[in-house]
Amino acid sequence: MLKQLIYRLGSEPKLSLKRFLRGLALFVLAVIFIALGYYTHFSLQIIGLVILAIALFFAAWGYLGIFANRFSQVLDRQSSRTEEDPDLWK
Repeated sequence: MLKQLIYRLGSEPKLSLKRFLRGLALFVLAVIFIALGYYTHFSLQIIGLVILAIALFFAAWGYLGIFANRFSQVLDRQSSRTEEDPDLWK
């Protein structure tokens, strides 16, 4: 079950990279709003914090997909090695 989840999350690495980069861009936008709110009105900081929460969600979702793709490649290699030759002392 866990293996299926890893394969499903890592099935589209380009989409995961897009999600991660969108989250990163939103993070930069949130930092700008928070910095502007420090020097001007505090409501900009609240907007920045809301954008920050959304940015962290998208960045984490994208990074999880990228990680799952890499981890599924490791699992594939490990399963193919055990099927080929179980003798470690050759």
